[in-house]
This record gives sequence, structure tokens and C-alpha cells, in this order.
Amino acid sequence: MAGIMAYGSYLPAHRIRRSRIGEALGTRPAAGSRTVASYDEDTTTMGAEAARVALRGLPEAAEVRGLYFATADPVYLDRSNAAAVHAVLSLDPSVPAVDMGGAVRSGVGALRAGLHAGAPTLVVLSDIRAGLPGGADERDGGDGAAALVVGTGEVVAEWIGDAARTEEFLSRWRSPGERYSRRWEDRFVEEVHVPAGRLVLEEALKSAGLTAADVDHLVVAGASMRIAAAVRAAAGVEEHAAAGDLLDEVGETGTAHPALCLADILDRAGPGEVIALVVLTEGADALVFRTTDLLARRRSAWPTATQLEHTGDDLSYATFATWRGHLPREPMRRPLPPQTAAPAARRIGAWKLGLVGSRCTTCDTRHLPPQRVCGACRALDEMRPDPVGGLPATVSIATVDRLAWSPSPPLIYGTVDFDGGGRLQCEFTDTPPERAVTGLRVRMAVRRTHSRDGVHNYYWKARPERGEQY
Repeated sequence: MAGIMAYGSYLPAHRIRRSRIGEALGTRPAAGSRTVASYDEDTTTMGAEAARVALRGLPEAAEVRGLYFATADPVYLDRSNAAAVHAVLSLDPSVPAVDMGGAVRSGVGALRAGLHAGAPTLVVLSDIRAGLPGGADERDGGDGAAALVVGTGEVVAEWIGDAARTEEFLSRWRSPGERYSRRWEDRFVEEVHVPAGRLVLEEALKSAGLTAADVDHLVVAGASMRIAAAVRAAAGVEEHAAAGDLLDEVGETGTAHPALCLADILDRAGPGEVIALVVLTEGADALVFRTTDLLARRRSAWPTATQLEHTGDDLSYATFATWRGHLPREPMRRPLPPQTAAPAARRIGAWKLGLVGSRCTTCDTRHLPPQRVCGACRALDEMRPDPVGGLPATVSIATVDRLAWSPSPPLIYGTVDFDGGGRLQCEFTDTPPERAVTGLRVRMAVRRTHSRDGVHNYYWKARPERGEQY
């Protein structure tokens, strides 16, 4: 059977209450909150984090044979973003990594392609929803990512039905080179999306031999809160099933939202439950899944709800606007970092993006970064690769530097000791100065350290633990 073999999600550590946006701009305050990617996060880093979580739920015998990365907000054009995710995961070079970007529908398209691929395929969906101050995207959007390993065999959710409808009409658009999307008013879009969503759901359920009464969970993604509510009301499913869209506390995360909602439902669904996914874009897509008995043993080690519990919603609008580039601030009076050199980055790629150290096969000493000569027993070239990106660590030394250059000062850096050995000097992220203390438990996360001349440099930083269960 084809379906979802493993899954994972990623939500940034920061949220802003919509009421704060209204207060800052003098507009009517709205309820709820939205997630906000930090200054050093983008769609590539968030997608890589979600993929790392998903791969932890994959059986050891299963090997990913393809990677699809979809986003409507790519970091690069004319350069692969999927390749960076591939490097972070240390996948085999024989695994192809392909970008599918430019439109929200590319997300469900990547999922469809993965389901039809046969071999285990990692589908990574990530998005940052940015908008001009005072607009709906700024208020109701959200940032996040999710990853699904899909294929045939032992699955946690079987793919049992689908349907699609394509209609060319102007609802949301952004020309190449533009930063923000524009939207038509909801009244017009609702006239197209609601009938299309209802139709594809009926057809998908019919292909699965089901009716609306059989649906246990309904997700409507790709639309505003108003339109999503209208589609749910027209679907005819039981009231308890029309929930779980994360719009109130996360926001609408664009390309990532279908998979993000799926991950959240799989975190809490029981066996034999029917999940209907409706994605509204230039038309509509519907996919129907039924959970299996394997789900209880392969749930995500970092549930979406746990991530939400460990986020702070006290982000100020000034910080939010600065991270989004709406409020430029004077930088620290220090030299800017140099541009990343392609040859040097290529030579240390396994360490720089994969955080793969070395371990001496003679005395079992870990070395970070990797070395040829063992610092303990002096053995030469007796090393094996030793990835540490997924290991927890403890802060041994932390420094808050208010003079060093940083896009979001102060700069916090120090030394962390990994469980099982190995010490690393690194920068900290998502860490308030008062929390940067000896003994803090941290995890490593790949982040953007700086950008220069259109080239983005990625490396690993330490962040406080947020309820991970692995």
C-alpha cells in the first residue's frame, strides 16, 4: 500500500500576538497569534529541521530514494535549495534532490509526486508568509515547515483516495523580483474556492468508497480563515471533524500548511481514522488517508503541539518588523563578515552542513571538527564519520557580546559539550541573554549566519531544548 511512512514538523520558537500588530499599527486587533521565523531562519533551514524530525521516525531498513522540496518563498533562484537540505541530512549522493517552487500548489504537487514515486521519497514543504505592514498576510500568515516520507510498504497512513480540479483565475500573485504577494478580495475568491473544495472532496471520498460521514479529520489549507471556514461548513462532515487547521495559533503557512496540519493530526489520531485533506489554490486538490496500527509506534518524536507549548508569544512588533526588513536598524560598527568562498565551503561540506565529526576507531574519541590525527592516542587516519547534529548537548561556557556584529544583537556564543563526548564552540540562537548560562540543555540547528552579495552562509547554532522526545 502507498501512503505516509514517517512525518515531522517544525515551528519557529517565536510567535507574535495579532493584538500586538493591531496596537502597533493602530488597526483593529485580531485574536490569536502567528509563528515568526527568526532573523537567521528561512525556508531552507526550517525545511531541513522538519526533515530531520521525519527521518527519525523512518525504520532503519528503509532508505530515502528521493527528495522533493517545495516552497513559494525560495531562498535561491537558479540554484537548488533542495541540495542544501540534502546536505544537512547527509543523504547519499545517489539520492536526487529536486526543487518544486513558485506557487502554493507546488506543495501538494510534491506530495502527489512522492506518493506516485513508489520508492520512499522525502517530501519537504516549507514557507514564510510575509506581507506589508497592516495587510492580511502579515496578520494571518504564519511560518513553518513539515516533512513526509511517502512510499509503499509499512505506512502509518494509507493513501486511499484523491481528486483534483484546476481553474485559472486571479486570487493571489507575485511577479518575479517582487517581495510581497498581492491578493484579490475574499468575496470573489470564495465564489471559486468553496464549490471547488466541496466538489474535489466529494470525488476523493467517492474514489475511496467513503462518504462525508466517514471523515474523522478534515483539513482545509491554502485559503484565508474565512474561506477555509466556508469550505468546512459546506463539506457536510461532522462538526468534531472540521477542526485542526492551526490557523488561530500558527497562522496560514502557505505551501507548508497541508503537511503541517497532517503532521498535527497524525500526532493524535488513532488507528483506522480517516483524514481528508483539501488544498485550495488555482482550483483544488483533495487527498484521503486512513491511519494504520503502525501509527502508535511511529509518531513524531517532536509533536507539533509540544513545539507550540515551547514557543513564546511575547515577540514585539518592532522586533518582528526588523526581522522582516520593514524596520532597518543601524548595524554594529564592526566589519561585515566576508562572502562565503565556494571552494572552501565545498571542501568542508560534510562538516559545515552535515555537522559530521570524526571518531577514532582505536580509542573511541570524538573530534569536532573532524581530524585526521587523534588528539588522545595520536593514531593517524583511523577515523570514522560521526554525525552529531541530532545529539543533545550541555552549555559549558556562554558569553553575551553586545559589541560583535549581529543582525539581531546581542551576539551569544560559547562552548557546548555533546552527550557521548565532543566539545564545540558555536553561536547560540533563540536564546534570551538571561538563559545563556552554564548547564543549559541545547540542540543543534542549522541556521543562516550571514548573507553577502546574494550568497547565504549556513552553519550550525545551539538552541535551547523545546520538549524533544529523542
